[in-house]
Amino acid sequence: MSIGTEPHGDWDHRVGTAFAVLPYVLLAVSTSAALAQRDTPVQIPGVLGVTLATALWLACFDANPRWWENPTPARVHYAGLTVLAAVLVVLAPWYGIFAFIGYVHAFERLDRHWRYLGAATTSMIMSVSYQGGAHNVLTGDWWEWAVTSLVSVVLAGSCYSLLDTAERRGRERTRALVESHEANARLEAALEENADLHAQLLARAREAGVLDERQRMAREIHDTLAQGLAGIVTQLQAAEQTLDQPSTAGRHLTKAMSLARESLTEARRTVHAMEPELLADARLPEAIAAVVHRWCETHDVDAVLTTTGDARPMHTDVEVALVRTAQEALANVAKHAGASRVGLTLSYLPDRVLLDVRDDGVGFDVTSPRANGSPGGGFGLAGMRQRVRRLAGRLDIEAEPGGGTAISASVPAIPATGGTR
Repeated sequence: MSIGTEPHGDWDHRVGTAFAVLPYVLLAVSTSAALAQRDTPVQIPGVLGVTLATALWLACFDANPRWWENPTPARVHYAGLTVLAAVLVVLAPWYGIFAFIGYVHAFERLDRHWRYLGAATTSMIMSVSYQGGAHNVLTGDWWEWAVTSLVSVVLAGSCYSLLDTAERRGRERTRALVESHEANARLEAALEENADLHAQLLARAREAGVLDERQRMAREIHDTLAQGLAGIVTQLQAAEQTLDQPSTAGRHLTKAMSLARESLTEARRTVHAMEPELLADARLPEAIAAVVHRWCETHDVDAVLTTTGDARPMHTDVEVALVRTAQEALANVAKHAGASRVGLTLSYLPDRVLLDVRDDGVGFDVTSPRANGSPGGGFGLAGMRQRVRRLAGRLDIEAEPGGGTAISASVPAIPATGGTR
């Protein structure tokens, strides 16, 4: 497997292994070079003794990697290694090769200003090697050693500064990536939870909607069909009792026929209000437009629908709730408002869908108790409020006597899914 494609963990492991072996390799190379040198013989016993001590010092700390987690043991290790490297360079300048490991360990195992202090010390030790050994420095080349040390310290400090900056930016990028990953994970969890909540909400809305629709239909039948049928029965009974008076009986029969026609009209209106075809072949704006058009024809009142925003398919329960709200609001206008003009606005927002219905009718006092015994509206308004609340929506009513009425329904913009229309 190539380096460009191998896992990041494997690459880090190989780099760590290489850095752990490097000091021993440099120590072996330096020892071999020092022993092979013929021009300036070295004290072999001393060199080998210090070399062995250095190897043991390295191995002692490598065997306890947890020591590097504490700054104090790391500094003790580096100080001991620096002293041993300096002794080796004094004994044999070729150990400047090994002294280079001081740069690596200073950056890896020291922190903050200790890094720069370690790099400066290593530079001074290696400068002795550059000058051919401590004897040359002490016998007159000390100024060359000083200049070389100064240049080495400046270069090492500059390199460390760049490495520190790169390391800090790397940590910041890593932290940012981790935080981004955690944020994405939290967002995904929130989206999943939100989807589950929406599903539960819609399921409960369907169940509650069935009961709500039954209650509404029961009120509609009681207020219209049942009363109409009772009136028809009353007129037929009266006609039966006056069969010997043709004119009177005919009048009762005429009233019964009139009540029958009215009841038929009410029955058709109720059926139309239940028709699922309103949304079967049309989007929400067209469905509400059809409701408005039919209402205008029936009641001879001017009504206009305006749509704003990005009209897009919503979940069936959302669209049904808004269509039913439009129907109920217009029914209330016809029954109570005495309005000459009605304006409807359907607004698509990024996270909400709003339906506003305003009329110029007689209005009412929203603080006074209504037919259902609560302030803010009768059964129609209460039904609308219950319907939108079951979708985690909100219904606001603004009205005043003689100033018309404004109804605003706001529901979540739950998009249509494959399981809906």
